[in-house]
Amino acid sequence: MSGLSTLQLIIAVTALAGLASILIAASLSLGFLSKMIDTMVSFSVGILLATAFLHSLPEAFAMPNTNPSILFAALLMGLLGFFLLEKIALLRHSHHHEGDGHHHHQGHDAEMAGSSGWTILVGDSLHNFVDGILIAAAFMVNMQVGIFTALAIIAHEIPQEVGDFIVLLNAGFSKARALLYNLISSSLAVLGGVLAYFFLERAHHIMPYLLVIASSSFIYIAVSDLIPQMHRRPHWRESLRQIVLIGCGIGVVILLSR
Repeated sequence: MSGLSTLQLIIAVTALAGLASILIAASLSLGFLSKMIDTMVSFSVGILLATAFLHSLPEAFAMPNTNPSILFAALLMGLLGFFLLEKIALLRHSHHHEGDGHHHHQGHDAEMAGSSGWTILVGDSLHNFVDGILIAAAFMVNMQVGIFTALAIIAHEIPQEVGDFIVLLNAGFSKARALLYNLISSSLAVLGGVLAYFFLERAHHIMPYLLVIASSSFIYIAVSDLIPQMHRRPHWRESLRQIVLIGCGIGVVILLSR
């Protein structure tokens, strides 16, 4: 397999892997699931936390030549960084409506709620970038390893993308905007694949830190935005449903990761 054909395969497979996972997730979450967003928020919490703690973080800490102390520092900085980004977005929103003479009810503005949507898109873009690096590295071993790696990535990306769609819809994004931004985010896999082809050693060096920062966005959204929203419905039946759906989200990630 020549160098040119390897690069072409990497571009094609990273693009197809991203597109397949997005379209499958969109068919699930933008259809009947979009009609019960409040219920599916709990499912999304399970997916996001399981993706971070059972998939991305273990993968980052298992990579060679990594310093756990530095990775934990990156996780802390990621959490604080996403907090600051959301705080800036909310402050801008507050300043925009200051003194406009109107009473704005809670949740009236999709831009205010959308701060969590932008945070999840940043984390997902970093995660897709790393997936592209993994696919490229696998194809540079041989074609069979590359194909199996791409299939495995599609499998674990589907539940995460479903969770992302639910977060975006819950944050006030329209179905069309949620699909468009997820497609743009998935294109980062192609960029990661191409850069890894030319700079594989350097790409491997930054992969654990990108995975940790991506994980921090999933954790931050789940803990700071979605779980408090769930606490606003404290009835015991609703609480039991939330616990079951969180467990279902975790179970889906575990099942597809295996």
